[in-house]
Amino acid sequence: MKNKIIAVSITLVCILIFGSCQRRPDNPNAFEMDKDSSYAIGMYLASQFHIPDVYYDYRSLMEGFRDYNEMQETRFTMDQALRILDASFERLLASNEAMMDQSMTSEENLLNLEESSLFLEENARKPGIITTNSGLQYEIIVQGSGARPTAMNDVEVHYEGTLINGYVFDSSYERDEPIVFSLNEVIRGWTEGVQLMNVGSTFIFYIHPDLAYGPYDRYDRFGNVAIPGNSALIFKVELLSIFN
Repeated sequence: MKNKIIAVSITLVCILIFGSCQRRPDNPNAFEMDKDSSYAIGMYLASQFHIPDVYYDYRSLMEGFRDYNEMQETRFTMDQALRILDASFERLLASNEAMMDQSMTSEENLLNLEESSLFLEENARKPGIITTNSGLQYEIIVQGSGARPTAMNDVEVHYEGTLINGYVFDSSYERDEPIVFSLNEVIRGWTEGVQLMNVGSTFIFYIHPDLAYGPYDRYDRFGNVAIPGNSALIFKVELLSIFN
């Protein structure tokens, strides 16, 4: 993940310095980005500021970008602009909190909790399922012989996450790219479960909502609900490496 960010940054620098630029006739010391390069930078900026269900006034956005970038007179000072942004994000957070409160009390949310609990009760009785004191359930598919991580380690894993109805909501296998993350920055079921694994192991974890995302919906990058609140989650996890 860190390598990808570095690669994107290097690519942007290369575009800015060398890529498809031309001299402006009114300023021979300045470069003008071509349409493709400008569009690519717009995509990159959007990827950094994308928020589900938030839409921008694109004309004003581009005016602000142009005025500041070309050192023209701007509508606001930077301090004023930051205060406006702070107020907007406060309204956004208040709106999100109201949506979360509504999702927590919805009939569907309560039904999900009931279905999740029933699924895990039945699953715990199956051969090969081990249940920890926290209620985490796991099944050993491949037992590796490498080291075990601690909660302070970064780990590299391949994984696939599904709901109990079989819907695959995320998969590093589909992307053909493992992921690296810190064990103390993920859901409790992962933090506990991956510490039970040796490098080279493949486990399946069955995670109660209390050890996952609780009553809150989780959204994909398009703003659609990927994981409904109070969903039990099933993860196939392959531990590849430990760092730190």
